[in-house]
Amino acid sequence: MQKFAPHPGLPRAAVLLAILALSACGGGQPGGDAGNVLISNSVASQTDLAAAATDGLSAPAKKEIAMQLVSSSENSSLDWKAQYAYIEDIGDGRGYTDGIIGFTSGTSDMLELVTAYDKIKPGNLLSPYLPALRQVNGSASHAGLDPNFVTDWQKAALDPVFQQSQNTLRDNEYFNPAVSLAKQDGLRTLGQFIYYDAIVMHGPGADSQRNSFQGIRAQAQLKALPPSRGGNETAYLNAFLDVRRALMQSEPDHAGNLDRLDTQQRLFLQNGNLDLNTPLNWKVNGDSYQIR
Repeated sequence: MQKFAPHPGLPRAAVLLAILALSACGGGQPGGDAGNVLISNSVASQTDLAAAATDGLSAPAKKEIAMQLVSSSENSSLDWKAQYAYIEDIGDGRGYTDGIIGFTSGTSDMLELVTAYDKIKPGNLLSPYLPALRQVNGSASHAGLDPNFVTDWQKAALDPVFQQSQNTLRDNEYFNPAVSLAKQDGLRTLGQFIYYDAIVMHGPGADSQRNSFQGIRAQAQLKALPPSRGGNETAYLNAFLDVRRALMQSEPDHAGNLDRLDTQQRLFLQNGNLDLNTPLNWKVNGDSYQIR
């Protein structure tokens, strides 16, 4: 499938965290392809369920579901941990796209990732590429990376330290900020996931950047109030998905991935599954998926 890289050069975690600080101050079964169902068993204990009620998407079982949902959309697989080794140039002008949420060599987060990995484990397989990553940042160039960067990335992905570095960057720049903002807006687990999926694809950004997560959120709140401001949760999430869908339709890199909204997130919302409870059934990229 086509892999969609996040954030076309948008401001990153520092911007979103500043916005968070300011804010603090104030499934059904899709039809077809029944024989092509990938199944992941997610057995929740009473402790897991209690944590989910309190923590929303931050609860371990719910976070695992979030990772699987994103992986189904971006990698046609529920096995998100297999994506540590993912790397290719998808021709979107952002250079190499790789890792568990599509870090890119052209938009600074791959450089951040390899820099963080080097600080924890100096002299690792990817350390020699740091000068080249600094040079190609902001461009589609592979200068200084080819011919061995792809192979070395895949080898490095076997290192638990590098895997944890990917997890940490994902959490600090994408997952935690998205969930925090969703909770501030009064959203339950599904809404928290909808925010997370949007920030992975579009980057944090700012209210004035219509093609960023923050831009989508700002436009949605002109159409419907979030629960924290007295609005209806379902109506607000529909408005958010409407704004995001219109944006994706206008972007060649994203127009082919609308089913992550239409037959995944919107489906869960139509079924009233605001807590993102299992079982979940959805369809993306022509494949059917189930989490039990």
